[in-house]
Amino acid sequence: MSKGKSSGSSGFKVGRDAKSGQFVPVKEAQRRPATTVVETIKPRPKGK
Repeated sequence: MSKGKSSGSSGFKVGRDAKSGQFVPVKEAQRRPATTVVETIKPRPKGK
């Protein structure tokens, strides 16, 4: 299960520090837009 509120097939969001690359909470990333990035991780297609 994804942690996003509006899940579906669009993916889920994660926060990442732009300098170190470490993951941070999305709320913290939204508070610090100068040094963080909010990325959307899309699910991989199942099967071939």
